[in-house]
Amino acid sequence: MRRIWIAVCGALIALGMGMPVTAQGAPPQGKADQPYTVEYYYKVQWGHQQEFLDLFLKNHYPLLRRMETTGRMLSVKIESPAYHTTEDGRWDYRVTIRFRNSTVATTANPDEEAMIKELWPDQATYKREEQRRFEILLAHWDLPVTDITPLAP
Repeated sequence: MRRIWIAVCGALIALGMGMPVTAQGAPPQGKADQPYTVEYYYKVQWGHQQEFLDLFLKNHYPLLRRMETTGRMLSVKIESPAYHTTEDGRWDYRVTIRFRNSTVATTANPDEEAMIKELWPDQATYKREEQRRFEILLAHWDLPVTDITPLAP
């Protein structure tokens, strides 16, 4: 308890002195007008990985590709691990999206609803299948990443 109190006091002192408080080892964020990358991880109930992927490819991937054509996204990549890990660290699919910039990545797309209705005129089926995709999903997390690779000398 004492260590926590010392850490909190240290952070408050740093804030009072105008010093930036960042996580140890946290990479710097890119400029506002630079591409911004987010990795989206999906952990699916055992035995439902193929069903999830089929629904994702049918009902979400086309939307991502459509957004890519508008320039909002620069690229979309879907990956799965070659080997398994421990259950607590397991993920089944990673979708990496490079956005045009951080603003686009962190704000709602005003055209998304219209795109969904255009791509899937049968909204009842679309909503039912999307509901199923989320029913078999155990966990989902988003991880913004920063490229910190040094430039060649």
